[in-house]
Amino acid sequence: MVEYTDEEFLYITNTVMKVLDSWNLTTEQTVQVLGLSSKTKKRQLDKYRTLKAFPKEDLIVKRLSHVVGISDALRTTFPRNVNMSEKWMKTQHRRFNNETPLSIILEQGIDGLCRVRAELDCTFAWNASS
Repeated sequence: MVEYTDEEFLYITNTVMKVLDSWNLTTEQTVQVLGLSSKTKKRQLDKYRTLKAFPKEDLIVKRLSHVVGISDALRTTFPRNVNMSEKWMKTQHRRFNNETPLSIILEQGIDGLCRVRAELDCTFAWNASS
């Protein structure tokens, strides 16, 4: 695992929360995407938006990496329309058996994050397959 300073990890936390907010997720969906405890409350997520970093657990760090990778791929796929990220995440796709990318992530967890990222980012897919 890459070691981040507390300041770097707080920045990553804030950035990921902005990404998830741009996808217009519910509190429960945000908790699920991040792999946090199901007991995590909205007020805890609010702290992650401004004051507090996520726990530095390997699985959470991996999930953060995938969220950032998905976000970056969506930004390059739709450079002129930032609102397309939410729309793409919530639209059924034939490559996901007519499920939404968000539902794949929520149902499959880390594997779903990898699957969605691989669909958007051919470099990631190439590296993951070797």
